[in-house]
Amino acid sequence: MNTVQFYKCLADLNRLTCLCLIQEAGEACVCEITDALRIDQPKASQYLGQLRKCGLVTSERRGKWMYYRISPELPEWASIVLKTTLENNRAEFEQAFSDFRESTKQLSQRANQHSV
Repeated sequence: MNTVQFYKCLADLNRLTCLCLIQEAGEACVCEITDALRIDQPKASQYLGQLRKCGLVTSERRGKWMYYRISPELPEWASIVLKTTLENNRAEFEQAFSDFRESTKQLSQRANQHSV
């Protein structure tokens, strides 16, 4: 991983927030990220695509949605930077975390309704 490219990817607040959401949740659907960042799906997909191109996240299609995880190939130093950023700046991301949890809850309720 190119160090400069890594920090360039973190230099945008929305991309950084996406990474922190994914780090916190373990994985995130693009639909959850759109709700958490209060942006439209194409914009969220653009941010996530940039993170994937940088090698920070991996993606997996499930049905019509893409799910993202922190790349298991992320160097240890980069993982430490992400974890430390999240741990020491949690308040910066709290609104997005709250919106993310609400979105996840609503999606889960809808899925349960359709499976009944």
